Amino acid sequence: MHFQDLDLHDDLITAVDSMSFKQATPIQELAIPRILQGKDLIACAQTGTGKTAAYLIPILNEIAQNPQEHISTLILVPTRELAQQIDEQVQGLGYFVGATSIAIYGGNKGPEWDQQKKALTQGADIIITTPGRLIAHLQLGYVKFNKIRHLILDEADRMLDMGFLGDIMKILSFLPEKRQTLMFSATMPPKIGELAKRILQNPEEIRLAVSKPAEGIDQQFYMAYEQQKLPLLSHLLKKADNPSMVLFTSRKSSVDTIVRALKRLKFEARGISSDSEQAEREAVLRDFKNRKFPILVATDVLSRGIDIDNLSHVVNFDVPRDPEDYIHRIGRTARAATTGTAITFITDQDQHYVQRIERLLEREVEKLSVTQDLGLGEAPAYEPRRSKGTKPGQNRKKPSNGAKNTSSRPGSSPRPPREKAAGTPAVAPQSVAVEGETPKTDKPRKRKYPRKKSKKPADGQGQNTASVQDTNS
Repeated sequence: MHFQDLDLHDDLITAVDSMSFKQATPIQELAIPRILQGKDLIACAQTGTGKTAAYLIPILNEIAQNPQEHISTLILVPTRELAQQIDEQVQGLGYFVGATSIAIYGGNKGPEWDQQKKALTQGADIIITTPGRLIAHLQLGYVKFNKIRHLILDEADRMLDMGFLGDIMKILSFLPEKRQTLMFSATMPPKIGELAKRILQNPEEIRLAVSKPAEGIDQQFYMAYEQQKLPLLSHLLKKADNPSMVLFTSRKSSVDTIVRALKRLKFEARGISSDSEQAEREAVLRDFKNRKFPILVATDVLSRGIDIDNLSHVVNFDVPRDPEDYIHRIGRTARAATTGTAITFITDQDQHYVQRIERLLEREVEKLSVTQDLGLGEAPAYEPRRSKGTKPGQNRKKPSNGAKNTSSRPGSSPRPPREKAAGTPAVAPQSVAVEGETPKTDKPRKRKYPRKKSKKPADGQGQNTASVQDTNS
């Protein structure tokens, strides 16, 4: 479907053309007509499919047709970076419409706070904000949201994962009940459905195919112990031609450590995490987009909704705990029908997370062991967990697409049996139960409380006193 086929304002059609949007993506084709009809909506589609434009275009269309002097739309997002990116898209799509917007998030200094307060009190068409910073403004009493017509929760699943449910519900108490509410999410866990029931009214639902990586991504999995990861990465980087790479780590405490290690290996790298100062985060991200350095080390703060063009590599330094986070991470590369490489390191502790990724991908992935050939020592063997009730080796399917399972590759040495203590029988003796008798145990059962020793009664006394027998009698 082309945007000209939708019932959009002429100024918005001009804006869409200026942004080089020619044909609507599937999520845009399904969502825009429903939003134009004023319906509540819950939409699930993976990152990079055009969700932002799917809700901005119909919202800007209403602003073009019915301009207001107050805030009409509130967009809640989980991170500052996503707030900034949506604000940039509003500026692009809303240029010919004349729409105004502001991104409100924490980490700013005094002048930014005053600018945010001015927008919230004097009015901007669209407010894009993180929940925590908006709560701070609401508590001061000068924010009036009684004329809000549209509420949008973008990356709703991520906001719930980050613990924003309480803030979201508090913000809702400041909004009019009669409004249009839109929820966009990359995944649809049960908690999203529960939230939708609480805040949406008779919503339409859109679910597109989720969690399938782009065809152009070359997914590579390498077995490696923690101390082997950086030397292995160094070897792989030497093969890359002018890479532009995001390296994801699950621990924000590891960002600076990895950056320093890469610099010692003569690779230019910088890091970004939720602990970074806002000005520093903006500068690092801006310089990376402008190709001023090749490697950006980051936590999952960058895995959702952040648009970085021409990214050649994504490295999962740690296997993500959630398999869908793996999809969002590697979705940073091979965008817009290009190609890219996704590298994932698997330690002996991460293997069950890889199995979850394989179930999501509906195929077994190839695991490569190259550390020994590089002089880095032997890599950990891949030993997938068995399902309960299966026999050893029963669930080890023949690897598809030539996968190399290092736990059963030819020439590998079997794991030596555990040594037995001297004099220990091969099989522990077992007591045999005879019908009608109580089975004997190897050890006498211990009493919870010790027996009290009976006192010898005096002569002529104690005939009616019950004595406790000694246990050895």
